[in-house]
Amino acid sequence: MKNILYQIAAAITFFTRIPIWKIMEIPVENYRKIICFWPLTGWITSGITALSWLAFSHAFPPAMAIILALVGRVLLTGGFHEDGLGDFFDGFGGEKSKADILRIMKDSHIGSYALIGIIFYYLLLMNSLISIPKELIAIVLLVGDPLAKFVTSIMMNLLPYARTESESKSKTLYDKLSPVRLIVAGIFGVLPLLFLLDKILWISMLAPTAVMLFMLFYSKKKIGGYTGDICGATALLCELSFYIAIFLQTSHLSL
Repeated sequence: MKNILYQIAAAITFFTRIPIWKIMEIPVENYRKIICFWPLTGWITSGITALSWLAFSHAFPPAMAIILALVGRVLLTGGFHEDGLGDFFDGFGGEKSKADILRIMKDSHIGSYALIGIIFYYLLLMNSLISIPKELIAIVLLVGDPLAKFVTSIMMNLLPYARTESESKSKTLYDKLSPVRLIVAGIFGVLPLLFLLDKILWISMLAPTAVMLFMLFYSKKKIGGYTGDICGATALLCELSFYIAIFLQTSHLSL
């Protein structure tokens, strides 16, 4: 039980800016086992994003409230996954070799592909959320984040790491999930779907699953595995696809 608490603390410390490390010392080896609890950290980030939306929506127009809620999430995470998304766009943009892709993704400088990609990503994210019925926005925020992280953890379990441990940005390789730990991650990732009382909306899970499979085969073809940047990018793109799918379903149901 103590090791599990350490692993949860390590996951929260790694994936957010919540300074748990200030109140407890987390043994380094626990950071290898954090993927099981990655969807759980999604409960924190999605919960704060949803609460921010609810608070801001009482004082501001929907578009501004969405923007402020997303700003709050970026501040909470330090833009951790957004950094991966930008590096993914830079690395995979254009025709490049495996060595070039890995080198560019590790480069801290932002390129034109990253800038343009992130702009389009946020335009799609904000507009898809604003287009969802207002009463559903907080709920889909609570669902989309943990679900995307769980789906991405499946990809990580199916692919090898494309770098060596010493080449990793975090200097840590994540352990593969055992069947039990994959089930635990799945519970954290899928349980928030219960907030969607209209069960027909659960079919929107197919969208992030499809995006994950595309990223899996594309990454395998290009570099033979995954990197942390690819995981961050996959999580965000899976989440975005879920919101777009919810929009498409709710707009169809309202016809």
